[in-house]
Amino acid sequence: MKSKIEKFEDLTVWQESVNLAETIYKTLAQCNDFGLRDQIRRAAISVPSNIAEGFDRQTNKEFIQFLHIAKGSAAEVRTQIYLAVRLKYIDQETGDLLLDQTRKISSMLFKLIQIRKERF
Repeated sequence: MKSKIEKFEDLTVWQESVNLAETIYKTLAQCNDFGLRDQIRRAAISVPSNIAEGFDRQTNKEFIQFLHIAKGSAAEVRTQIYLAVRLKYIDQETGDLLLDQTRKISSMLFKLIQIRKERF
């Protein structure tokens, strides 16, 4: 039996996206390309932040809107990871792991959006 989701911290997708943001911060800590580093960090933080903000909104429609924004931010992070790997700021193995994380989060967001549209 699944436990009831009572707060955004209970959402697995929020937990995974916080983990991603933390990993991005640590991975790029020594990166001197401040523009890319700061942009990818902002995008990574945007994912769990939008999930949280949407969850605490008053309507399901608003929650879905913020989930879409979070999904877009995850795609932005994925694009920036590709660039960071090409520029050798992130090694290929780490980049592949981060890309897998972003794909997983995007998939989870897609599924949550579908569930919210169908059931609420």
